[in-house]
Amino acid sequence: MSSNTSDNDDVFEYIRNGQRAPKDVVSVRFHPSVTKVGSDAFEECTLLTSITFPSSMVEIGPAAFCRCRKLKEVVLNEGLKIIGDNSFNACSSLEIIKIPSTVTDISDGVFNKCSSLNQLVLNEGLEKIGMFAFNECISLQSINIPSSMTVIGRYAFIHCKKLREVVLNHGLEKIGAQAFYGCKSLQSIILPSSVDEIGAYAFWSCNSLKEIVLNEGLQVIGEEAFTKCTSLESITIPCSVKKIGRFTFRSCTSLREVVCSEVLPMIEPTTFDGCHLFGRITSPNISTRLDSIIRAGQVDVQNKVQQQCINRCDIEWERGGTIYIPAEVYTRGSDTRRRECWNSVQRHFCRIVKWIEYYEIKEATTLFELALWKAKIDQEEDDIYTHDRAAYRVDVPGPVKDTITQYL
Repeated sequence: MSSNTSDNDDVFEYIRNGQRAPKDVVSVRFHPSVTKVGSDAFEECTLLTSITFPSSMVEIGPAAFCRCRKLKEVVLNEGLKIIGDNSFNACSSLEIIKIPSTVTDISDGVFNKCSSLNQLVLNEGLEKIGMFAFNECISLQSINIPSSMTVIGRYAFIHCKKLREVVLNHGLEKIGAQAFYGCKSLQSIILPSSVDEIGAYAFWSCNSLKEIVLNEGLQVIGEEAFTKCTSLESITIPCSVKKIGRFTFRSCTSLREVVCSEVLPMIEPTTFDGCHLFGRITSPNISTRLDSIIRAGQVDVQNKVQQQCINRCDIEWERGGTIYIPAEVYTRGSDTRRRECWNSVQRHFCRIVKWIEYYEIKEATTLFELALWKAKIDQEEDDIYTHDRAAYRVDVPGPVKDTITQYL
């Protein structure tokens, strides 16, 4: 049988890897022995409208169907393992793709500029989405990232302008740089507890993004990760965050409040640059801890906070209320003046946190001593008279206390 014809002259039969189809091919059939479609095999076959892969197919080579602009239907077979780089790049009529369970990696640029793609089913078992895999898939509206995936690659869904919903499941660890860059219809993002890094520019210019729930366990927020998210009104930064890049929330023009606690020392003056409605950074956790210590009788802490911090910088606080930093810290004077002001706020805030930690340890040590005392009394078989109970007191040795507190 000819490699180019069959009983139907309009059907091209693909019989071996390395074979190149003529540009005017209308329909294709794969020989049962074929396990791989070679690189560029059907590139720019602009009359090809549908492809169904046989169960024998294991690999689709790089750019195999690149720029097949009328290719509307592609049925990928179970058993397929590799979809090569750019294999369906610029197939602008392709509407539906279901990734088989046997595919673990979507390579770079596979569905790049598939502008009609509106339905995408990602399989459980998928581990990685490569760079530009779904770049400019402007008809795509929703995706569900399977729990098997650990990394969303750089630029993976960049410029998917109609993408409204993204479901991220537990198991995901990293969102790559610019992964959702320019997804202008995206409205909310809820990160699962497994995510530890958001890459630089990951959600840049997602200007419909109103809700962002950052997970406890997140450690790194990259540079300009949420720049120009102009619908975002508030954000809570988890205590687990160890690094925040420059200009993270730059030009978030609706942002009014940021809630954080121990992460405050990592925030730079540029973090909220251009946030014109930004009102304050609040620290409810620190506020609650401080109030609890004062209620326990440590009034000297209140005096220290008031005299040495509140009266000397831009931190504001009233007994029983919330500690916060007003927006003037970011708008006052030149860039140099703002940086100096912010550095002063950070130093004083760190002092407040260390005082709180010191008195919490001190209070905990006292409670520990009382617990030991009660335990010894409870172990006695006979009743202990009140005047004998002092003999059962157990003091935590001074060196132990010193060891605990010297690093605070």
